Amino acid sequence: MVLELGTNSVSIEKTPDGRRLIVRHDVDASVDTVWDVLTDTDCWSDWGPSVTTVETDTRYIDDGTTGRVRAAGVVWLPFEVTACAPYRWTWNVARLPATGHFAEERASGSVVGFEIPPLATGYAPVCARACQHVAAIARRREA
Repeated sequence: MVLELGTNSVSIEKTPDGRRLIVRHDVDASVDTVWDVLTDTDCWSDWGPSVTTVETDTRYIDDGTTGRVRAAGVVWLPFEVTACAPYRWTWNVARLPATGHFAEERASGSVVGFEIPPLATGYAPVCARACQHVAAIARRREA
C-alpha cells in the first residue's frame, strides 16, 4: 500500500536491511545528480533537517566512511557508512541503524528516497522534507 505525504509517497517495503518505511519523492534531475547530492557531505546540512554540521575526512562518502554529525545544533553523534553502492547508502548513527538513502532512475528524471527503520517511523515527516530539499538542490545543480 502506498500513501501520499504531501508531494511524497510512503510505503512499507522489503530492503536489503529488512522491512522499512520508504519515503520517495520525484525529482526533475538526473539520478547521478541526485546521487551526488546524497553522498556530498558538504551539503548534508542543506537537505537534512536534523543535521546542522558534518565532520569527516572526505567530502564524498563511501563504504566505511566515518565521522560525526551535529544533530539539531545540540549534540555530536558518531556515524559510520555501513554500505555504499551506486544509488544506495546506509549508515549507523551512534552505533544504531539509521536511515538508508537512495536514488532511482525514471524515464523523466529520478526519485530520491529514504528507508526508515521500523522503530523510527516517526521520522517520516523529517525524511519527507529532506526528500524535497534534495530535489531542490539537484534541480539547482542542473540549472
